[in-house]
Amino acid sequence: MNEFASFMYYILPIILMNMAPLALVALGGLYTEKSGVINIALEGIMVMGAFTSVYAATLFTGWFAGMSIQIVVLIGLLIGALLGTIFSLTHAFASIHMKSNQIISATALNLFAVAFAVFTARTIYGHRRLPFTETTMIREVPFLSSVPIIGPVFFTNAYLSTYIIVLIFAASMVILYKTKLGLRLRSCGEHPQAAESLGVNVYKIRYIGVLASGALAGMGGAAYAFTFQRQFGGEVFGFGFLALAVMISGQWRPMRILLVALFFSFMRLLATQSDSFPGLNQLNLPSQLYRMLPYVATLVVLAFTSKKSQAPRAAGEPYDSGKR
Repeated sequence: MNEFASFMYYILPIILMNMAPLALVALGGLYTEKSGVINIALEGIMVMGAFTSVYAATLFTGWFAGMSIQIVVLIGLLIGALLGTIFSLTHAFASIHMKSNQIISATALNLFAVAFAVFTARTIYGHRRLPFTETTMIREVPFLSSVPIIGPVFFTNAYLSTYIIVLIFAASMVILYKTKLGLRLRSCGEHPQAAESLGVNVYKIRYIGVLASGALAGMGGAAYAFTFQRQFGGEVFGFGFLALAVMISGQWRPMRILLVALFFSFMRLLATQSDSFPGLNQLNLPSQLYRMLPYVATLVVLAFTSKKSQAPRAAGEPYDSGKR
């Protein structure tokens, strides 16, 4: 029993660590699709957020040697959110005002982001990896880490980004379902003409949805970089597309998205640390098989949930005020 408890205390913080950026980026996708705009550029926005936040962290650690690493992480998360917002503005303008194809616009941003990150890193440092090697993990939270059961899971070997993301999810539940902004956001994704007839500025609301999506995806990219990569090299390994699958499997609902993100985080843990699971290390299966698990699980879950998919009705359709 003690061995099982020790094992659970070991894997649960890792699952939460994996879940936090994935759930945050999926929440960003939720905001934009609820407003009626499809944004598959989450991968590219993550790259931009991760690149700029890590680059800013290298500058701050060089300029202010005595600054707490958690302050540096907080600044990096905010910078990632800011760059994600600015980067998504191009998609918002193309999709909302120019009425361009939203898939093509987002694909172009995905291609540009990786090329920009790699080119800029090589121009500055001579290679594609940013030299940020600081450890951002919080080993123990004073007092809280000693609380039985909860302490070892939530307040030991944790990351600041995880706590911030939990707060953002709680705030999003209130914004989406308890405020006028949330009601207008959802109405613009379901029937924008009806929303306009009640005095709602559909263009404004859709801009808010896309920019919120960019901010959350950019912050998610920063959280990913500070959590998983010590030397960011311009890639997030499909995390943005996996977040889209989490959003769809979660049926565009925040709590379901959180639960699906937990499932995919567990599958990712199996893929990266299969040797830590009792019994699996004795099967002698190829490591490539375990690395396929998150993506195979994505296909399986989508196959079962797509039949009951309830996407916003107007998602992906350019708004035409003359259409009824």
